[in-house]
Amino acid sequence: MTLLQAVVSFALVAGLLTLVPGLDTALVLRSSISKSRRFAFATALGISTGAMIWGVAGAVGVSALLAASEFAYRMLTIAGAAYMMWLGLSLLWKSRRQGKAAPTGDNPVPSGGDGMVKGWLTGTGTNLLNPKVGVFYIATIPQFMPAGASPLLVGILLASVHCILAMAWFTFLIFATGYASRWLKGVRSIRIIDSITGTVLVGFGLKLALEPAH
Repeated sequence: MTLLQAVVSFALVAGLLTLVPGLDTALVLRSSISKSRRFAFATALGISTGAMIWGVAGAVGVSALLAASEFAYRMLTIAGAAYMMWLGLSLLWKSRRQGKAAPTGDNPVPSGGDGMVKGWLTGTGTNLLNPKVGVFYIATIPQFMPAGASPLLVGILLASVHCILAMAWFTFLIFATGYASRWLKGVRSIRIIDSITGTVLVGFGLKLALEPAH
C-alpha cells in the first residue's frame, strides 16, 4: 500500500464515520443554534484539536497503552463519563431555568475571545475525555500504515485528514443551521434544544460509564 492509497482509503472510512450523527454533531448543532456561528466554529475546532491529539497519541503508542491497560482505559472512561454527564446536567438545569423565567429574549454567548475560548475548550475536552476516539485511532492507524513509513508522520497525516473532513461537515451544518436561525433561535426552541442535547450527553455518559471494559 502506497501513502496515497493509505490516505484515500482512510479518508473513505473517516468520511463515513463523520457523517454518522453523534455527540460531536450534537454539540456543534447546539452551539450554532443557541449560541453563535463563531462559538460553533470554535467548538468544531476544539473537537478537531482533540481528534488530532488522539491521532498523535495513537501514533506514538499512548492509545496502545490505553488499549492494553484495563485500569488506564477505565480511569479515562470514568473521567469522560463524568464530564459528559456534567455537561448534560448543566444543559438540563439551564433549560429548566429558562422554562421558569420570563421570555426576555436570547442569551447569546459573548462575541469576544472569552466565548471563543469556552467553545474551543468544550469541544477539546469532549474529545479528549472520550477513550473511544483513541481506540478508533489505535485500531485504524496500523491498517493504513505503508511499509517503511514513519508511524508518527502517518498518524499525524491521517488525523489531519480526519479533522479536515470533520471541519467540512461541521461547516456545512453550521451554515445550514444559520439559514434556519429565525425559527430556531427563539427562547422556546433553545430550551427544547438544550433539553435534547443535555439528555443525549447524560445518556452518552451513562453508557460510557456502564459499558464493560473492552
